[in-house]
Amino acid sequence: MATRVNVTSVEAIEDFRTSLIIYLSKAKPALEEVAAEVGRTRVWVQYTQRSHWDGIFKRNARELEEAKAALFSAKMSNLREVSTAEQMMVVKCKQRMEAADIKLRVLKKWDRDFDTQTEPISRQLEKLHSMLHEDLVNAVAYLTQTIATLQAYADMVAPTLDGPPPETKPPGESGSGSEGGLA
Repeated sequence: MATRVNVTSVEAIEDFRTSLIIYLSKAKPALEEVAAEVGRTRVWVQYTQRSHWDGIFKRNARELEEAKAALFSAKMSNLREVSTAEQMMVVKCKQRMEAADIKLRVLKKWDRDFDTQTEPISRQLEKLHSMLHEDLVNAVAYLTQTIATLQAYADMVAPTLDGPPPETKPPGESGSGSEGGLA
């Protein structure tokens, strides 16, 4: 008969526990970075890009008005003819104005739809965040306790047939009841 109990896979559980801790140490920061990136993108769409393209749109509108005024002045003046450069400047200003308007419409659409587009993925990230911070931390604690329990069990000496039988009763109890003081 063996003198030790046969527990052979404590190391495998320890390896799994170590791998789980490494996974948690990498997954938590990555998940927090993704959540922060979603927030930064929201601010970028709602404020940074919006103010940028609003400024460009206003500047292009002012330049278009100036180009139209110059063209109108040239048409009203009897001293000279309207130059091609003045006409081309109006056309270029209109094109830049249209391009800025398209960008602003796209930004307004993204501003309106951003939460709708990101909400399903954000919910999944929250579930994963909960799992990482609660379930897997509890799993590591459970594995730690399991390893300790198995290690204590593996360190026990199995009873042998050659030696004296292990004491089965706690010390101080006789079992017959006649030796004790209970009469």
